[in-house]
Amino acid sequence: MRHKKRVMVLFGGKSAEYKISIQSASSVISALNKKKYNVIPIAISQSGEWLNIENSKKLLPALIRKKTTIKEPVKKNECIDIVFSVLHGPYGEDGAMQGMLEILDVPYVGAGVLASAVGMDKGIQKIIFEKIGILTVPWLSFKKEKWQRERKNLIKEIEKKLFYPIFVKPINLGSSIGISKARNRKELIKGISLAFSYSREVIIEQGIDAREIECSVLGNDNPKSSVPGEIIASREFYNYEAKYIDKNSKLIIPAKISKILTKEIKLIAIKAFIAIKASGMARVDFLLDKTTKKLYLNEINTIPGFTKISMYPKLWQASGVEYSKLLDKLINLAFNKYYGEESKNAQRSTLRLCDIYRIRPSS
Repeated sequence: MRHKKRVMVLFGGKSAEYKISIQSASSVISALNKKKYNVIPIAISQSGEWLNIENSKKLLPALIRKKTTIKEPVKKNECIDIVFSVLHGPYGEDGAMQGMLEILDVPYVGAGVLASAVGMDKGIQKIIFEKIGILTVPWLSFKKEKWQRERKNLIKEIEKKLFYPIFVKPINLGSSIGISKARNRKELIKGISLAFSYSREVIIEQGIDAREIECSVLGNDNPKSSVPGEIIASREFYNYEAKYIDKNSKLIIPAKISKILTKEIKLIAIKAFIAIKASGMARVDFLLDKTTKKLYLNEINTIPGFTKISMYPKLWQASGVEYSKLLDKLINLAFNKYYGEESKNAQRSTLRLCDIYRIRPSS
C-alpha cells in the first residue's frame, strides 16, 4: 500500500511575523488531507530553537491540536518526505531556510533560494521589475549607517524626489509590520526610526491615493494567475491592525475592475513571478492610482499569509481551487521541481527527524 507522505509543516521563527506564521500553520495543518499526509508540526522559537513535535503542537490552538493527533507514531529516525514552510519574513522567507533545505537535500514547498531572497528585498525586486518594464512607484532606500551619517542630506534627497505623503517600510519584512505613512518631515523621521527597529535598511516610497489589488500565482515553469481581488482597508492604509486585529477590512473577490485591467494584472503577476524565478506560489500586490488610473506593481510575496481568510488562498478559491486542493497542488509542484517528471515514482527523502533536531537542540 502506498505510504502517506510525511509532511513537515515548519512555522514560528525568529522574525517579527512569528504570530502570523503560527496562524498560517494552524490553517495549513487543519486542511491537509489526513488520508494522504502524515502531518508533522515543527516550530522554531523566536530565539531560534527547533522544538520537538509535542512542544510545537502546544503553540497551535487547542482545536487544531486535537485534529492533528498523529496516529502513526513518528520516531526520530523516520524520514521526512517534504517540508511545507510557512515561516514568514527573515530567516524563513528570505532564502536562508531554503538554502538549508537545499543542503539537507529535501523537497520543500515554494520558491528557491534566489527567488526567496529577491522576494524578501523590496528594493532588489523593484530594480528587477523596472528593468523589464513593470511600473513601480518612485522610491529610494538606504541603510542605517548612512542615515546616522547623512541624515540631513537624505531628508533633502527624499523631499526632492518624493512629495508627502510618503510610506516608510523595513526593506525585508512583511505583514505590514514596521510600516508608517508620513505626511511631514517629523513623521518621516519617526517612521524611519520605526522601520530601522525591524531592519538594517529602509525603503521610502511615494504615497498615492490608490486601490489595493492583489493577484495569486501558482506553478513552476508554466505558472497560472488567479482572479484579482481588492482590499478595502479599515484604516488609512492596510497596516498590521487592519489585517489582523480589528477585523473590519474587506476583501472584494473578484475585484470590481474591467476585463481589460483584470487581464493586465494577471499577465503582469505572472511576468513578475517569472522575473524573480519564483516557483510554487506567490502573491503579487498592485496599486491602482484612483486619479491617473496607472497600475503600479507594489511587491511580490513568496510565502504569503496562508490562513483560510488570507488573500492568497481566497483568490484561488474564487478561481475554483479549494483550500485543501491548493495545498495538494503546492506539494505536487514541490515534488515535481525536486524530482522532475519522475516525481510519482520518487523514493523517499533521507532527511530524518533527528537530523532536524540536531540543527539546533530541541527543547
